[in-house]
Amino acid sequence: GDDNSGRKVITFSCCRMPPSHQLNHTRLLEYLKYTLDQYVENDYTVVYFHYGLKSLNKPSLKWLQTAYKEFDRNCSYSVLQSMIFKSLLTISFSFPRYKKNLKALYVVHPTNFIKILWNIFKPLISHKFGKKITYLNYLSDLREHLKYDQLNIPQEVIRHDENLRRKQKGKLPPVVKVPPPRPPLPTQQFGVSLQYIKDKNKGELIPPVMKETVSYLKREGLQVEGLFRRSASVQTIKDVQKLYNQGKSVNFDDYHDIHVPAVILKTFLRELPQPLLTFECYDHILGITSVESSLRVTRCKQIIQGLPEHNYVVLKYLICFLHMVSQESIYNRMTASSLACVFGLNLIWPLKGTASLSALVPLNLFTELLIDFYANIFNSRTVPGE
Repeated sequence: GDDNSGRKVITFSCCRMPPSHQLNHTRLLEYLKYTLDQYVENDYTVVYFHYGLKSLNKPSLKWLQTAYKEFDRNCSYSVLQSMIFKSLLTISFSFPRYKKNLKALYVVHPTNFIKILWNIFKPLISHKFGKKITYLNYLSDLREHLKYDQLNIPQEVIRHDENLRRKQKGKLPPVVKVPPPRPPLPTQQFGVSLQYIKDKNKGELIPPVMKETVSYLKREGLQVEGLFRRSASVQTIKDVQKLYNQGKSVNFDDYHDIHVPAVILKTFLRELPQPLLTFECYDHILGITSVESSLRVTRCKQIIQGLPEHNYVVLKYLICFLHMVSQESIYNRMTASSLACVFGLNLIWPLKGTASLSALVPLNLFTELLIDFYANIFNSRTVPGE
């Protein structure tokens, strides 16, 4: 899933850990590294569900020592042990490669022992890293920070959360009825369909927010290192979204941060009711890895040709820009592959739930092919008004 800043979220559930004697800890360590490697080049968030870590499934001291040597030889092992009660997850972040772009670590259902250990060893942890850690006593607290409904939370954790709430002293506050959602404003840009935006903007095919962010980034950001990899102030992004939704003008120069328009563009795509590549194309795109390498560009072209006209035009506009960004990769370090990792799940996602880890490979490959072979894939279809 995503957090409220558009960063990818990785979850780790202790209750899913089998007994230590049944677990191949070498493979677990490799899987941890493999999973993190999908995201560490970009800003990301981790949610750690502590419930379920017991003496039966707690990693052994020998394994922790192996993990310590694997991830970082320069940090205190005592610190590693202290952080989240010998958690596999936090050990991973002791290595600079994994720690650098970690922007938030949410520890759900922490025990008192964890908090005591953290306070003891807090002076030994960098202040910057310490600020990234947030303790959350209840699952509902997650809603303030990320898209809760996208998370795959184990039933054991949900039941544990319910038990904790029942044990609270006194009565729970009354359930507040949520009012029905308000109809979108005529000037709304975020969270509404492409058709809605078109109808409210005199038939313009390219949404204003996309046109303005792309134009600004073409002018100011093509050679910025790490473009689209970095996040921006959450409050600033909310303020800019509000301005757009109210139909007010936005001057990105006022924010003195090139990553603001970059995040706004990604946020716009992610908040579309239906992905730009449409739900109908999801399974077709997943099949791209089964196509012979020499025929993949042709297959991409066939899938794209099946898009509705409006989606095709907007996608072509976006991919043309991303192709331009990739052409400046000697400066910005954003190759087609790097851009695909950022934009893949902003362009396509399943109708129900979230994309699995195994789906990332074909989704990112498809996006990379679109960017790399833009001229070939988009050269044979012209849409009136484009």
